[in-house]
Formats: sequence, C-alpha cells, structure tokens
Amino acid sequence: MYNLPNLDDVSLRHKNVLVRVDFNLPIMDGKVTDSTRVSRSVPTIRDIIKMNGKAILLSHFSRPNGQVNSAMSLEQVVSAVEEVLNHKVIFIKTNWNDVSEAKKIIDDAPLGSVFLMENTRFHEGEEKNDKELAKRMASLGEIYVNDAFSASHRAHASTESLAHLLPSYAGRAMQRELRALSSGLDNPSHPVIAIIGGAKVSSKIDLIENLLKKVDGLVIGGGMANTFLYAMGIGIGNSLCERDLAGIANKIMDKADKEHCAIILPIDANVAWEFKANAKHRFYGLDAIDPNGMILDIGPASIERIKGAIDEAKTVIWNGPLGAFEYEPFDAGTIEIAKHVAKRTKFNDLVSVAGGGDTVAALAKAGVSDSFTYISTAGGAFLEWMEGKPLPAIEALKTNRDKN
Repeated sequence: MYNLPNLDDVSLRHKNVLVRVDFNLPIMDGKVTDSTRVSRSVPTIRDIIKMNGKAILLSHFSRPNGQVNSAMSLEQVVSAVEEVLNHKVIFIKTNWNDVSEAKKIIDDAPLGSVFLMENTRFHEGEEKNDKELAKRMASLGEIYVNDAFSASHRAHASTESLAHLLPSYAGRAMQRELRALSSGLDNPSHPVIAIIGGAKVSSKIDLIENLLKKVDGLVIGGGMANTFLYAMGIGIGNSLCERDLAGIANKIMDKADKEHCAIILPIDANVAWEFKANAKHRFYGLDAIDPNGMILDIGPASIERIKGAIDEAKTVIWNGPLGAFEYEPFDAGTIEIAKHVAKRTKFNDLVSVAGGGDTVAALAKAGVSDSFTYISTAGGAFLEWMEGKPLPAIEALKTNRDKN
C-alpha cells in the first residue's frame, strides 16, 4: 500500500533538498524537553549531507495563526537540532512573502550545509494550502522530501501543494513509520488485538468502526468503556459516560458480532470518590459499583483477561490509556498491560505498534518506550490512519510516484 518513491530512487548529489520535518517540539523554560522527532529525521538529513547536498528543513511550530510571533519561532529549537544531528544548522529568519534573501543565503553556503527555515505557519497561506506560497518554497530547492508523517493528515502548502511542484520522495522516517503501520494494520499477522482507550467514544467512532473490519479482538478501556457498560445496563455510578451514545455503543457491539470481532470490556474496576492522585479507592466487580463512585481504572481481573488476549495475539495496535493514567494508582492497569505487551514483543512473539499523545506519555511512564516494535509520535495522523482515512501528504507522494 505504501510503495512510495524514496531516497534510494534519486541522486542527492549537490542538490538543494527541501525536507518537510516535524520539529514542533515541546519546550519548557526555553529548552527542548523531547527531541525524539529530530532524532527520527537524522537519517534523511545525513543522507543529504553525505552526498554534499544542502538540506533545507521546513517545519511548523505551534499555532501562530498566520502571524509572525517570536514566541513561536523555530530559532529556539536550533541548538537542540545541532546537538542531535552533530552538525551546524543555519537558521534563516524567512519572510515567506519574499524568499529571495533566503535563496541567496542558501546558494552562497557551502555544499553539505543544513538550514532550518522559519515557522511555515508564520504565513497564513500554509494552513490554507496556498499554491503561491508553495511555489515560493519550491523555488528554494530542486527535490522535495516529506519526512513528517505526523503532519501528513494536513493538506498544507508545505505538505501537499509542494509535493506536486518538485520531484518528491518519502524520507527515511516516513518510510519507517509507514512500514510499521502497514505491519500493524494493513498487512498484519493474525490474530490482531487493538487496544483503544481514552475519555470519549464520540471522538473515536470512525476509528472503532474501521477496526471492527480488520482486527480479531478490540479491547476498550478508559472512560470510553463506561459508555459501553452503561449501554449494557450495568451501573457505573458517577463515572464519566456519554449516555446519549448508548445506542451507538449497542450498534457497534452488534456490528462486532457480524464481523466476528471480540469486544473485550472491563469485568471489574478500580473505583474512587474523588478525581485526584491517591484518592481513596476500592476494587469492585461490575455487579456492585458504588453508585457514588467513579470508575478510574480497570481492575485485576480485567488486567488478566486482557493479558490472555494479548498472549494469543500476533499483532497489537494501541491508542489511548485504559484508565486515568495521569494519577496514581489509576495508572496501574495501563502500565501493567504495557509491560506485558513489551515483554511479549521482546521475545519476538508480537508486533506492537502504538501512537497518540496520551499513549506515548503512558508508555513512557511505564518505561517501555524502547520495547515496542514501533511507537508513533504522530497524533492526528496516527488516528486518521487507524480510521482508514487517506492522508493528503501521502496521497501527494503517491501522485508523484504514478507520474514516474
């Protein structure tokens, strides 16, 4: 499905290469706190440098809404990029209305240089997928490489229009991500178990309906599970629940039966009376949830049931925590299941693919970030891929492939 043109298909020697990266990095007190996305783009950048090409990096940062905002300048990530890449990075304070000065800086620099352009979202045309802005971007390079899967669900000037203006290729990080995702859902080894958590069913209806057709078992946890339990007539006390979606939950369960997909819901719960860390709590079976309590995590019997399903699986894909993982001890279910998936993966018994902001944070908290087959740093793009939706930036690369 993802047979895209890549860097093995083109000569980068002495070329000016525009690379769409995602350097929308977390910053605290002026310092980057997580440079994972930079690390993943290093192989692409080094391939360009190795061939004495010039790497011209394009990225958005935060949400400046088309206005220049010094607090959202990419200049503040330059030192982190240099540290990870171990190479000098020339920052260009680009005026996206006139790139002639940027072009001169690039042309005058020696071969093998790396440039980071200013925030693409400092121009309103970026998010409007403005073709004139894309043309100005294209004038800076000879080849376009998209290495930002996490921005691929957006049809923006630097992700979609630009790909139609130059010979365009997938970068190394993009290749790796698409291979991992393909092994997780497009062409997986069965049985496949999907673990879906989070607060609300309403945000993941499309996701669940797509998964029912592709997986053998669907574990539903977090606040989402309460809506399904409520639809089944189970008392859930004061737990988070979208009661108006009970009908949709029942339809999903009926569809799962038709698709021969097992829905795995909690069979017990960790219940508290306050939503805070270390709140008074107690384990209950689903037949006896305190009417004044809140379900904040799965219980020990549910954990064992999910472990059993994982033990039978060949592939696990995961999006969303199974409880209020931000607060101890309501992170226990998520952490224990994460460690079990990691253990199975370590012994080559399992392909495990996970993604989404809360999921990444939860797996980091469990200490298993390096133990899954692949963890996607993408948020919206990962979710839309799981929903089976076409991603505009990927479709643009496919168009370029078909031209050739």
